[in-house]
Amino acid sequence: MTAKHEEVGLSNDDVLKMYETMLTARRVDERMWLLNRAGKIPFVISCQGQEAAQVGAAFALDNQKDYIAPYYRDIGVVLHFGMTPKDLMLSAFAKAEDPNSGGRQMPGHFGQKKNRILTGSSPVTTQLPHAVGVALAGKMKKQDFITFTTLGEGSSNQGDFHEGLNFAGVHKLPVITMVENNKYAISVPFDRQVASKNVSDRAIGYGMPGVTIDGNDPIEVYKHVKEAADRARRGEGPSLIETVSERLTAHSSDDDHRQYRSADELAAQKEKDPILLFGAYLKENGILNDDLEKEINDRIMVIVNEATDYAENAPYAEPEHALKYVYAEKGGNE
Repeated sequence: MTAKHEEVGLSNDDVLKMYETMLTARRVDERMWLLNRAGKIPFVISCQGQEAAQVGAAFALDNQKDYIAPYYRDIGVVLHFGMTPKDLMLSAFAKAEDPNSGGRQMPGHFGQKKNRILTGSSPVTTQLPHAVGVALAGKMKKQDFITFTTLGEGSSNQGDFHEGLNFAGVHKLPVITMVENNKYAISVPFDRQVASKNVSDRAIGYGMPGVTIDGNDPIEVYKHVKEAADRARRGEGPSLIETVSERLTAHSSDDDHRQYRSADELAAQKEKDPILLFGAYLKENGILNDDLEKEINDRIMVIVNEATDYAENAPYAEPEHALKYVYAEKGGNE
């Protein structure tokens, strides 16, 4: 009997790499929470519970030519596109070497030109029209890439969502929008945000296909994002994908989700942890065993420890550099 990952064209090595990327995202995120609670970094906004959606989608893209406009939880996406745990830790500590902003922006605001990661900003959903604009530029220049952008389901209620998707649909642009529905916009549950059953139900209004899928299954996410990517590359226009998963942490390190989520709900979430579910799938198919699992985890922890030590000891930016890259420098080309 053919395994599920083989049915969608993924090899055993492919799914092991997916698992390792998911686990790396989790271990980086967990370390950031510990550093925050120790008073060493100011803020964490977590990817925990959404790694399967992020990594499954990222692996369906071409990380050598496609452009991504991720939202603030997307550690799994940016890792596959070339960011390293060291890069992420430098951002968390707001150090001068932070590749996203040189320590000027809060963590989770990803941006890295060499890896085609479009710079994010603090107002939610602004990344969507940016991704659409880059897709338009690529189409006009007849360049061979697609763009991929993500957001939370709460962000799907902003005006940028309508404007970006409407424009993408009208102009049949090669862009994929993926809504990572973790069921809460900070403290507001999904049924208090959206009147339709699914966010993807809105796709028909923009003239594009929309689908809602299990965000805890990276293979399922890979399948649908790959189909959307192939469609975009054929010139058939944009797609809207909604992944449904759990937010295993509070909205951020400044939030206490126990104020609006019951103890039973929080306990039940652990059974849907995508790291555990995907690990179990790999073991059932003879791809992962306890020894290999330990070896992968140990290797990741060495990387996370080295990244933490490096970032903690790296220098902060000089105060006089606060306005660098903000205003043009006299006589310079920046």
